[in-house]
Amino acid sequence: MVLNYIWIAFVLIAVLVSVVVAILSGDGSSLNAVMEAMFSNAKTGFEISLGLTGVLTLWLGFMKIGERGGVIEFLARITSPFFCKIFPDIPKGHPVLGSMFMNFSANMLGLDNAATPMGLKAIKELQELNPKKDTASNPMIMFLVLNTAGLTLIPVTVITYQTQFGAKSPTDIFLPILMASTFSTLIGLVAVAISQKINLFQRTIIVTIASIIILLGLMIWAFSSMSPDKVDFYSKIVANSILLAIICSFIISAACKKLNVYEAFIEGAKEGFKVAVGIIPFLIAILVAIGMFRASGAMDFLLLGMSKFFDFCGLPTDFVPALPTAIMKSLSGSGARGMMLEAMNTYGADSFVSKVCCILQGSSDTTFYILALYFGSVGITKTRNAISLGLLADLVAVLSAIFLGYLFFSYFL
Repeated sequence: MVLNYIWIAFVLIAVLVSVVVAILSGDGSSLNAVMEAMFSNAKTGFEISLGLTGVLTLWLGFMKIGERGGVIEFLARITSPFFCKIFPDIPKGHPVLGSMFMNFSANMLGLDNAATPMGLKAIKELQELNPKKDTASNPMIMFLVLNTAGLTLIPVTVITYQTQFGAKSPTDIFLPILMASTFSTLIGLVAVAISQKINLFQRTIIVTIASIIILLGLMIWAFSSMSPDKVDFYSKIVANSILLAIICSFIISAACKKLNVYEAFIEGAKEGFKVAVGIIPFLIAILVAIGMFRASGAMDFLLLGMSKFFDFCGLPTDFVPALPTAIMKSLSGSGARGMMLEAMNTYGADSFVSKVCCILQGSSDTTFYILALYFGSVGITKTRNAISLGLLADLVAVLSAIFLGYLFFSYFL
C-alpha cells in the first residue's frame, strides 16, 4: 500500500512539474523529457531483468546444489544461534538462515551479482513461512532493512571506479565506507528490534556484534598498512576466493553424497528463470516512476531548496552537489552510480564532492529497488513499516557519509 502511494506521488509530481515548466518556458521540452524517460526506463527495466535472468539462473542453480548437498543446512546451523535471536519467528535451523547468511556475506564482499539471487532465494523461503502472503512479515522487514543498510567490508566496485578516473589514492574511501555502512547497519538493526520488540541485550547478540567490530578493526589495521595497489589486489582476491570456495563446497558436498549435481543445477536454474520473469513488471514500474521524477526537473528543484535551506541555517553547502547520489541511492542503484560517475567526471576523482559521492555509493543500498525486487518476486503488496525503517538506515548512511567526508577529505575543499 505504501509503495502504491509513493509510486503515484513520483508520477504526479513529475507530470505537474513538467507541465508548469512547459507553461513558464513556452516550450514542451520538459514534457518531452518526461515522456522519453518513461519509455526509456521501461526499456531499462526490461534490460535489467533480462540481465538478471542469466545471473539468477546461474546462482539459484548453484544454490540448489548447495541445498541438496547439505551445505545450506550446515550454514543455517552455524548462524542459527545469532539469527534466531534477531529473527525469532524463524524456526531454528531452517534453511532460510543459510540463504540469508550467504546473501549478507556477498553484500559485505561487494559481490552484487551474487547477492541478489541469494536474497531472492531467501525472500522466497521467508514467504513460505509467512502466514499472510500479501503482507510483509517481521523477518522479511528485518531482512530488507539489513540489506538496505548495506554493510560493506570490501567496496571493490567503488575502488575500481576510483582507479578508472585516475584518483591518486583509489582506496582512500575504504575506511569511510566501512565506517558509514557499519553505522547504518547497527542503527537499522536497533530500529527494527525496537519496532518488533526484540531484546538485543542477549549474550549471543552482544558477542556476535562485538566479534564483527573486532574483525572490522583487524581489517582496518591490515589494509591501512598496505599500499593502495595491494589493497585493491587483495580485496579482489579475498572476495572472489571466498565466492569460488563456496561454489566448490556445494559441488563437492553434493558429489560426496552421490547426488546428480547436473540435475540439481538445472532444477535450481529453472526456478531462477521463473523468478526473473516474475519481477519484470515490478522493476519496470518503479524505474519508470523514478525516471519521470528525475527527468521532470523535480530532483533539481529539490536540491536547490536543500541548498537554500542549509545556507539559511548557516551550515556548509559544499556537500550539496553530492546529494543527487544520496537521493538516487534509495531509488536506483544504477542511477546513483551514474550520479557518482558524473560527479567524478565534473569535479575530478580527488575532489571533496567525488569522495562524498563514493562514500554514499558504498555505504547503503537501494531501498526502493530492493523492496520492489524482493517483495515483488513473492507478491507482497502490504509493506508495513519496511520502507520507513529502510529509509532510516539510508538517512544514517547519508549523514555518516557527509560527516566522514569532512573528517577524512576536508583538505580537498
